[in-house]
Amino acid sequence: MSASQRHERAFVRTFFTSPTAVEGKDDSAAMLRRAAQLRGMEAPDVWVPDNEDATAPSMRDEGAENIIDVVSEHGADVPGEIHPRVVWHRDSPETRYQGFQHMLEIADPDRGALEHLDGFVIPEVGDIDDWKKADEFLTIVEREHGLEERRLGMSVIIESGQAELALADLRDEIGKPTNNLERLFLLVDGEVDYTKDMRAITPTGGLPPWPELRHNTSRAASANGLIAVDGPYDDIRDVDGYHDRMTANRMKGMLGIWSLTPGQVTEANESPLPPKTGQWMLDVGDRAVELTETDGRYVYEGDDLELTRIDDETYRLDVGGDQRELDAAELRETLVELTEYSPSLGDIVDSMERFEAAKDAGEGAIAMERSARLVVGDTTVTITSDRMWDEATYQAAKTPIDLFQDVYEHRPDQRGALRDRYGESVVERAMNVG
Repeated sequence: MSASQRHERAFVRTFFTSPTAVEGKDDSAAMLRRAAQLRGMEAPDVWVPDNEDATAPSMRDEGAENIIDVVSEHGADVPGEIHPRVVWHRDSPETRYQGFQHMLEIADPDRGALEHLDGFVIPEVGDIDDWKKADEFLTIVEREHGLEERRLGMSVIIESGQAELALADLRDEIGKPTNNLERLFLLVDGEVDYTKDMRAITPTGGLPPWPELRHNTSRAASANGLIAVDGPYDDIRDVDGYHDRMTANRMKGMLGIWSLTPGQVTEANESPLPPKTGQWMLDVGDRAVELTETDGRYVYEGDDLELTRIDDETYRLDVGGDQRELDAAELRETLVELTEYSPSLGDIVDSMERFEAAKDAGEGAIAMERSARLVVGDTTVTITSDRMWDEATYQAAKTPIDLFQDVYEHRPDQRGALRDRYGESVVERAMNVG
């Protein structure tokens, strides 16, 4: 069963937490109110009023009341889903009970917030039995308030070795009549507490990268029709680092990430979307360099690659000190190997429409040709590459289109920005392809 069959959203790009109560303020819910009024690309797919780590322990009872007040007032206009985070801990019955009491209060239909709530986020879970305890508490909340079973979604934060190991148990547990784990929605990594739980040490005191945790979380989400979300990137000024993390995550199938500021929300909302324009890149050894388009030509402006014409038939190519003499055919073949193309939304739509037309005409596979004029120094070389498209290629290319369609359908507040970014025609075609 896919995530889209159990939940309205098949993709979540942004998971944005806000303190529920700030001590010493005239209005302790001020940050909560500001977050509830974010719109467009600044507004997350999932908003998390955070009554755990972002809120001081002495303020959490007030925080629960603030969630009720703010969500009751603004929830109808919040463009994303609303999933408050309550306290929980695998080793503390007292903490679990406090979280249960807050869920009872927040989900009380008579208090006004419930109609806008989509679920709760449960932190610090342990092994699969602990996940089932949280699920049982949510079932009790639903029965206490006369709600349909699984009316409330449950997202968990993977912050311990126990929780990571529990990911492997989900396929055997979801769907059993003895639990309601089908309510699961997001699997969110929490690398800070995970690092503490693993007793990891780095020379600088920073967090290890934990690529295995992100892979395991993404794999579990894929296997169980859930959605994987990476943990917080706390250097909020390091935009390039945030982008690099998101790029690495997307190659693992993890399209969502925790956002700590509206600025990070905007970056994370836009980053998974296909580019507005296609981009040629040249591999110069240890990195891919974007080529600059000028009058239909793609120009390399770096110093790591040199191309010199020796005579009419021979060229000298120097890549990072590796020097070779090549004839024209060998040069074109080498440059094809060194170049990559990042397709725009329009490019993806074009290719999918062509394949759909070929399939309707009875063809099972077609070659897609792409060419470009590359300029290196004073030399211009035209390269052409072919890629064979079959049904498997088509389905793989469909993922960014599925994401685009999911965003366009569920985030009406972002439709204007999408039309401005891609143009009306491309948006319309993207919504009809596939």
